[in-house]
Amino acid sequence: MDYQLEIEKSQQACEILDELDIASWLVWVRETSQTPDPVLELILGGDVVWQSAFLFTKDGEKIGIVGNFDVDAIEAKGIYDRVVPYTEGIRDQLISELDKFRPRQVAINFSKDNVAADGLTVGMLLKLKEYLKDTPYLTRLVSAEEIITRLRGRKTEKEVTCIRSAIEVTEAIYDRAKSFVKVGMTEIEVYQHFHELMKEHKVTSAWNADHNPAVDAGPDKQFGHSGPTGNKIKKGHLLHFDFGVRWQGYCSDIQRMFFFGPKSAIPEEVQTAFETVRDAIQEASLYISPGVLGYEVDALARKFVKDRGYEEYQHALGHQVGRRAHDGGTLLGPLWERYGTSPKGVVEAGNVFTLELYVTTSNYGQVSLEEDILVTRSGCRFLSNPQSEPICIE
Repeated sequence: MDYQLEIEKSQQACEILDELDIASWLVWVRETSQTPDPVLELILGGDVVWQSAFLFTKDGEKIGIVGNFDVDAIEAKGIYDRVVPYTEGIRDQLISELDKFRPRQVAINFSKDNVAADGLTVGMLLKLKEYLKDTPYLTRLVSAEEIITRLRGRKTEKEVTCIRSAIEVTEAIYDRAKSFVKVGMTEIEVYQHFHELMKEHKVTSAWNADHNPAVDAGPDKQFGHSGPTGNKIKKGHLLHFDFGVRWQGYCSDIQRMFFFGPKSAIPEEVQTAFETVRDAIQEASLYISPGVLGYEVDALARKFVKDRGYEEYQHALGHQVGRRAHDGGTLLGPLWERYGTSPKGVVEAGNVFTLELYVTTSNYGQVSLEEDILVTRSGCRFLSNPQSEPICIE
């Protein structure tokens, strides 16, 4: 197997430590097939069985301390400068490695708001504190939240290529849908067609398969994280999709709107709603750039929608996409309690975000779109091909 991506991300982790002036980062795990830390897919690309420590330093050292039966497999990946084995217990080896460079901080994986940075279990935290009890390192433990936010958010060229490939498959399946969705089909039948095409393209679901794709037909189906039903497509109605795939470990997340009838039959309130959503996304894309805060981007789009007479959407404008469809880190969202400090995060070059929102019409239900963008040094570029008008099925 090729572990070039994990090698690149591990080196990037050391560079981020130097940038933040944090001496060391400790990824502290056990039996990861049962309790995986989200960061392992970036810096290990596999599982360990026993208690294990993966140490990164601002000086560029990468050290693995693992059970003796895991050593050969991890050494073969070429990610770590040294892989230190143990048999009876990890404590002595862990402290010995820390003593070699005596870090003034040891960052560990806990966070109140970033799910991708909260991989350390309570049990393992207690175990770590027990091991470090008679050492100076016990009082040097700090959160690795900012390290992980930057590491996960700053996509490498290879990561962007994988995301783009997932998007291309997603859009290809949407294009195929134009030829098979029709009046009279149920949401479940449409959903089944999508899954057949996912098998054909050899991709898996970007989130729980029971509601991917979301298929929402007509005005009475509320959007959300629920699966398809026996609800049927009707002439003159809208059909909404929320769909993403995983390709070589990376995800897409795109929403589309279909209308059943000719373009000339699109009701004015549907057309106005569609244009509002489409144009709000475009306005946000023109504003977003490195250095702005997440809530600032959301506020611009939210104001755009409200200024056109619609109630504000009840979610964040955008989340990061990567190894997961919801990849953690900075959120393009409002300053609501449920989002914690995530909307206060700084947008960085290399971040991949969704831009998504909905408005509600009086007679045709909700109109919603979602695009995927890559933040560049000077702004952003769309990775998906933005939907410019309702897809009409006559």
